[in-house]
Amino acid sequence: MRMDHVSYACERDGLLATTERISAALGVDAVRGGVHPRFGTRNMIIPLADHKYLEVVEVLNHPASDKAPFGQAVRARSAAGGGWMGWCVAVDDLSPFEQRLGRAAVPGNRKFPDGRELVWSQIGILGLIADPQVPYLLRWEGDPALHPSLVYPSNVKMSSLTIAGSAERVTEWLGEPVEKPLEDVAVQWMAPHGTPGIMSVTFETANGAVTI
Repeated sequence: MRMDHVSYACERDGLLATTERISAALGVDAVRGGVHPRFGTRNMIIPLADHKYLEVVEVLNHPASDKAPFGQAVRARSAAGGGWMGWCVAVDDLSPFEQRLGRAAVPGNRKFPDGRELVWSQIGILGLIADPQVPYLLRWEGDPALHPSLVYPSNVKMSSLTIAGSAERVTEWLGEPVEKPLEDVAVQWMAPHGTPGIMSVTFETANGAVTI
């Protein structure tokens, strides 16, 4: 169980403009991710150190986005002005979460221009929609060399999160202490005044700490 990535729903001016602002603030380049055909979304990727990454995601005008919880979550967050949508924990085995939540994980995929395919299974988006402080979970499948953090070597490090919520609630959701996946990322927990969830993320960059 480890912290894998953070997801930022694009703002009202769209995927490219939102990504450009974030990549400029971090002093790095973003790369095109691609379309998630099962979810009706597409993303841009900013690789980070320590096998993590930041994705900026946009909902598409596609029937899949109306049916898939991930598409629904992105649409709702973007409609509210955009911003941090959630964080994701990678695990080797999703079956304990499938049993506890009473539903099966759903497959995800996107293809590279050269035909290679990134493949995973995920669960927990409905939980994130109901309570945005909790992470969703995924299991990467296929070629590990395709992990988005490996698009290019990055010295930008995710150093801390500020989350409106409680460590106890997230520990209950994960079934293990929340400190386990966040062992190298500091967290400041704040009492939620309104909707819980990620308030900000701080990164260590070549130009010092940057908080988004």
